[in-house]
Amino acid sequence: MQIKQLLFCSLFFLGLTTSQGQTYQIKHLEPAFWWIGMQHPQLQILVHGDKIGELNPSISYPNLRLDSIVQTSNSNYLFLYLSLNENTKAGSFDLIFSKEKKEIIRYGYELKPRDPNSKNRIGFNNADAMYLITPDRFANAIPENDNNPTLSETANRNNPQGRHGGDIQGIINHLDYIQKMGFTALWVNPVLENNHKKTSYHGYSTTNYYQVDARFGSNEDYVRLSEEAAKKGIKLIMDQIMNHCGLEHWWTTDLPEKNWYHYPDKIQYSNHRRTTLNDPYASQSDRQLFEDGWFVASMPDLNQSNRLLADYLIQNSIWWVEYANLGGIRHDTHPYSGKEFMAEYACRIMQEYPNFNIVGEEWSPNPAVLAKWLNGKYNADGFKSCLPSLMDFPLHMALIKALIEEESWDKGWINLYEMLSNDFLYPNASNLVIFPDNHDMSRFYTQIGEDFDLYKTGLIYVATIARIPQIFYGTEYLASSPGERDDGKLRSDVPGGWIGDKTNAFSGEGLSEKQKEAQDFMLKLLNWRKENPVIHSGKLVHFSPENGIYVYFRFDSDKKIMIILNKNKEDKLLNLNRFDEIIGPCAKGMDILTEQDFDLKNFLLKSRQSYILELHK
Repeated sequence: MQIKQLLFCSLFFLGLTTSQGQTYQIKHLEPAFWWIGMQHPQLQILVHGDKIGELNPSISYPNLRLDSIVQTSNSNYLFLYLSLNENTKAGSFDLIFSKEKKEIIRYGYELKPRDPNSKNRIGFNNADAMYLITPDRFANAIPENDNNPTLSETANRNNPQGRHGGDIQGIINHLDYIQKMGFTALWVNPVLENNHKKTSYHGYSTTNYYQVDARFGSNEDYVRLSEEAAKKGIKLIMDQIMNHCGLEHWWTTDLPEKNWYHYPDKIQYSNHRRTTLNDPYASQSDRQLFEDGWFVASMPDLNQSNRLLADYLIQNSIWWVEYANLGGIRHDTHPYSGKEFMAEYACRIMQEYPNFNIVGEEWSPNPAVLAKWLNGKYNADGFKSCLPSLMDFPLHMALIKALIEEESWDKGWINLYEMLSNDFLYPNASNLVIFPDNHDMSRFYTQIGEDFDLYKTGLIYVATIARIPQIFYGTEYLASSPGERDDGKLRSDVPGGWIGDKTNAFSGEGLSEKQKEAQDFMLKLLNWRKENPVIHSGKLVHFSPENGIYVYFRFDSDKKIMIILNKNKEDKLLNLNRFDEIIGPCAKGMDILTEQDFDLKNFLLKSRQSYILELHK
């Protein structure tokens, strides 16, 4: 594969020694290749090697111009900016590095032809249901790659905080299962190299932005995952991190510029006061510490106000979309990288792929805080963004409260009802992503006290409300976790993903009857959702909760769906007269989960049972 060939080329140039005794070599050159026909005409190439900044680079290729050569305070770096135009053809050329008119290094570079449909790719949307996987914990198809001599941490399945051996091939092997369950989008936690001595499994401390971690597989394996998923109608969503990298990144021992990291000499930690970005009264020092402070000592905070780094990060994101044919990006810790950079980041990607989707993480209970980041939102301070979507943490938090609280005037379902009323703040609320849990919190089944009725009711809401649903792997078979958040334990191994497992969640062997019922419930729910556009794009009307019951409708010109969320511990007769404005002439409703038909005039709700009714005359 081309990237391996080019990496080999860079290693081949171990260096040439000049008459002055100086040895020059290229250690890193990124990206290893690019494409013609991109919307943005400029290409940045990072070149790193001993004293490479002393050399003079040049190129000779039709309709390709070397616009600028940026030398930094570190003579081991050069940043080259090349311009392509509509007449630039695919092909190879040489980057020539010279000194005193004498050629020192010649490096082959390729411009690839672009897929003519790449620009028009469709990102994940309301028609999709998203499955979230922590790859180290999903399935271990190739035990031989569990350890790698170039990477520090070795596998130890007995350590909840350690690597367990799950890999990309393990995901590929179970795409049929993912498809069967009704999922059409696959968000995989970060797979790029994470060369830390411990807790490297989670992937959020990147040490090489252009290389998949060898313990997961190769770049080619990641591309194959995308290809095989696409064959099954599943879009691949890449988890990307612009805010920080891993301390073991090769930059750390040889920074391109001193301000590449925030607080490079003495670590300052973020105060996590996210409201400072919107607060008109916030102090500058509080705002700066939120944006520039580190998360932990192993994750240097990147300085996106450095133009070279900003270009590098944005270009890297686009490279992966193009290279792996992505169907979306999930962007980690979205606000921490600063408003200006994140606006540029989202706009550059959406200009390149107008029908794409990016979902940002803004972990706030306040919908006003989320709304500021979204494309089309008017902000008093003039801030504009191109970000299409966010994880809907406010609605998620309201859902958990609504499920576990006893009903009263201001508790229970009213949490959901009133939170949803804040949708007026969002330019496109239905493009937000709703979830019962994710990889950073206690399991959904644990949060609701392992109550199976509440489990089903919560999933009905997630699947039918006007949002994009996301389900964390394991939710379908009632995975639980300690009450207090424990990342290593909540990101538990999928039973059956490892040789010798006595239980197999993929086949159902060894699961309890309740676990099998949960799987069947989700399978039916999500596959029904997949086939019903009324849930993807239909209108929504909800009625204020009464007597422990919350009712809303999804409808279009073809269908009316009535969703009844019920927590009552006794059977309850539901008076449907107040819903006449939507029900209209419909007299019956078929429950899509049980396929039972109900007379709407005398509808007796079974205790703690919720319903999805397709209305008909």
